[in-house]
Amino acid sequence: MTLEGTVWKFGDNIDTDVIIPAPYLVSTDSAELGKHCMEGVDPSFSEKVSAGDIIVAGKNFGCGSSREHAPMAIKGAGISCVVAESFARIFFRNAFNMGLAIFEAPGVSDGISAGDRISINQDTGEIIDHTNGKTFSANTIPPFMQGLIEAGGLMAYVLKKRRG
Repeated sequence: MTLEGTVWKFGDNIDTDVIIPAPYLVSTDSAELGKHCMEGVDPSFSEKVSAGDIIVAGKNFGCGSSREHAPMAIKGAGISCVVAESFARIFFRNAFNMGLAIFEAPGVSDGISAGDRISINQDTGEIIDHTNGKTFSANTIPPFMQGLIEAGGLMAYVLKKRRG
């Protein structure tokens, strides 16, 4: 499967408080959370993002608290996936549990710019920047974790398996 979208660029150490500020943690509605996604660094982010867009970030994306609301807000904003130099471990796991595709790719932070159009092959990890012609290699997502994403997260995956 290939994901394609316009890039929204963020730096290093983007923490979960920036992704979804604490006052909004009273909701578990992804669409509602999406209205406040990245509000800590760009208050108008959710108004500008389009369905299928992609976040590209530096190192340690999703650091801070272990709130599952962070990947929910990203999905609720319409972002198809996040590509970063590295992820905080708890965010890494929460992202898959919530059905958000994430890719670790060395060099993306310096090689891809905001507004670029990129595609990511989920099976091979190849990232193509269609704006500047550069290619990058990301981790591939194991089949089990692809199943989590396709189902919409861990809970949906488990329910689907129980129903047969």
